[in-house]
Amino acid sequence: MGGESRTPRSQKFVRLLRAAVASPITVTRALPGEFRQRYGNEQYLESQVADDFHEQLHSLLGVPWPCREISRLDELMADIRALLEARGLGFGRGTYGWYADADRLFCRAVWCTVLHNRPEVVIETGVAHGVTSRIVLEALARNDLGHLWSIDLPFPFDRGLHTQTGAAVTDTCRRRWSYLEGSSRKRLPPLVAEVGHVEVFIHDSLHTARNTAFEAGQVARAMPPGSVMVIDDIRMHNGFAIFARRHPDFQTIVGRHDDRMGMFGIAVKRD
Repeated sequence: MGGESRTPRSQKFVRLLRAAVASPITVTRALPGEFRQRYGNEQYLESQVADDFHEQLHSLLGVPWPCREISRLDELMADIRALLEARGLGFGRGTYGWYADADRLFCRAVWCTVLHNRPEVVIETGVAHGVTSRIVLEALARNDLGHLWSIDLPFPFDRGLHTQTGAAVTDTCRRRWSYLEGSSRKRLPPLVAEVGHVEVFIHDSLHTARNTAFEAGQVARAMPPGSVMVIDDIRMHNGFAIFARRHPDFQTIVGRHDDRMGMFGIAVKRD
């Protein structure tokens, strides 16, 4: 789902008011989490960002650097942008409500993680236009292995956006994709129990410390050694740091978004 955009507050208020009139119960339930995401979080420290993040990531994955696959990811991102724009949809910040599509460097981390880790099971939370979903699915297709389960609670403040969910995912990718609508609180625990093991987990849903720590903790128990978590927008809260303290069996590194407005984290379970 990506970080927030700089949409003017007046536009956000009008959208929120319209949504409240159309679906008061949905909006009332969503507002507490939205408030915590905006105002109840702590800032991650700039000093914790690794300047050589992608080199460190490849070292943790046990693969050479520089990576020959990154150029293919840049081509794929251009294809996704063209597809969304052809459908009259934007690409980047502020294009899905007041949220954003996944950042390029975050996508690069996801792409390399899935390609090199060759997972059988990938779970992500948060879909929006499905940019990250598409990247995971393309990597699974390259590997000829694995399946993606995506848990998503569509943008609650504008029902008109629901038809855009997963717009970046092409028909050829969908055979490896299962989309589960609902909150991660309800959907994630039974999904983890059902699949039994998770080699890659991607968090890009509600960016609060409480939600991030909950999701990561649920998935961690089903991750074998060598598995990887990719957690977006950790600058907005301390949930990733909380997870790292609780799970010393994971080695963590922190990267910066391409536009330098946000950060994301990687956690690799030690052998």
